[in-house]
Amino acid sequence: MKLKELKEQVCEGNLALPRYGLVAWTGGNLSAMAPDRDCIVIKPSGVLYENMTPEDMVVVGLDGTVLEGRHGPSSDTLSHLGIYAGREDVTSVVHTHSTYATAFAAQGKPIPCCLTAVADEFGGEVPCGGYARIGTDEIGKEVLRAIGHSPAILMRQHGVFTIGATITKALQAAVMVEDVARTVWAAMQLGPVQELPAEEIAANFDRYTHRYGTYDASEGVNR
Repeated sequence: MKLKELKEQVCEGNLALPRYGLVAWTGGNLSAMAPDRDCIVIKPSGVLYENMTPEDMVVVGLDGTVLEGRHGPSSDTLSHLGIYAGREDVTSVVHTHSTYATAFAAQGKPIPCCLTAVADEFGGEVPCGGYARIGTDEIGKEVLRAIGHSPAILMRQHGVFTIGATITKALQAAVMVEDVARTVWAAMQLGPVQELPAEEIAANFDRYTHRYGTYDASEGVNR
């Protein structure tokens, strides 16, 4: 894949963030690792989504050096680079301040695994990491420390980071963490929520991860 193609994919991924209601104004960002893992492509800093084009995407080396771009890279670039450095299975990172998920982050609370949808997508509660300063490598380190096997993490008093093996998977996690946060918040207004038993969490996560959307030829049905 050429960098031109990756810029187009990263731009489209970033444009999906406002479509799903996950960002406001110029907030939030999405990046992707180049196939050779020698650089990343990331959203430019301070550019309105409505004006964004593939040519605005910024190519950044693994040491943080800007290799290509007519704008500065996102202020979260070091956070993204830190995550990539510690997770070779990750090729895309998303950061948002989506409302309901960030409300949990403001309180420093994880999203409890009280729904099968949370078990399906995240394999347990959505963890909340500690506070870390923007613009440094502290956020990436804290994400790696606290995220576990979840594709999403809340960062205390900051927002949401999601990761994926593809841009689509990182986006999916960003969309779904906001969706479950909204539902769990609504449930909490009715009273305390009850977390699923560990065995049910594991069973749902296994089903969703390994069998959901697959075709069973013996029964002629989609799982």
